[in-house]
Amino acid sequence: MGYFTLSNGEKLYYEDTEKGKHTVVMLHGWTSNHELFEPLVPEISRKARCITYDHRGHGKSKEANNDVVTLDTLAGDLYELINGLKLGDITLLGWSMGAGACLNYMKNYGCKALRQVVLCDMTPKQMNDDEWKLGLYQGKYTREDMEKDAGKDFYTLYKTFAIAAMPSLKKVPEFLLKKPLKKKLAECDEGVLRTLSRSMKVKDYRDVVGKISVPLHYFYAVPGSLFSPDLAKWYGEHVTTPYHAVPFEKSSHMLVTDQPEQFVRELLAILPD
Repeated sequence: MGYFTLSNGEKLYYEDTEKGKHTVVMLHGWTSNHELFEPLVPEISRKARCITYDHRGHGKSKEANNDVVTLDTLAGDLYELINGLKLGDITLLGWSMGAGACLNYMKNYGCKALRQVVLCDMTPKQMNDDEWKLGLYQGKYTREDMEKDAGKDFYTLYKTFAIAAMPSLKKVPEFLLKKPLKKKLAECDEGVLRTLSRSMKVKDYRDVVGKISVPLHYFYAVPGSLFSPDLAKWYGEHVTTPYHAVPFEKSSHMLVTDQPEQFVRELLAILPD
């Protein structure tokens, strides 16, 4: 479609179907890009205007990398995009890191422009501790692990993440796995990936959940991979607005691509006529 120019002069690649009574804005995850949602857009666009875009340092926005990019940065970018395109009554959907960006957006800017929010397989707090076991790697990732990771080769860290997100990759020999993983990393700016990875791990949005003023939908993987399915219950216990949880059976963290037909069906079901 084209590029949206941010207030600092950097540009984000975005695609916009332009037509529709309602608007869906979809945010991809870490190391991904807008292409994640491309197979879904034709069906969804029959009912709503669809907007997807590449976060800074990702895909066709790879060169938008002059700032230190955190989830606060991504939230600010979303705010500029919403206002620049004069959007309102939005269904805001975020998968993985995109869901973290949605939570950060609501923390910083509220829900005024939103109709509803769809969070896809993401915890409000990645770091686990004695009191919180619903974080990254199904409750096993701690601050000590993050400090150890700081000194590791970035490809090794990414491979660990990719295998955790898609457990089927465990069966792929290293000589076959390395090339596609390296290719995926080459589509992103490593510096941006590093700062976003740390930002995600140190953020805590648990208090934000209780302040969400629009309906919340949570799409989650069963049996889960990066995150526990028990998060669905936690969100339900802490959100104060209408809540709807949707399990994606036999899915990994990649539920968007694992179960694309169900994903489209569930999203269409919550969009207004």
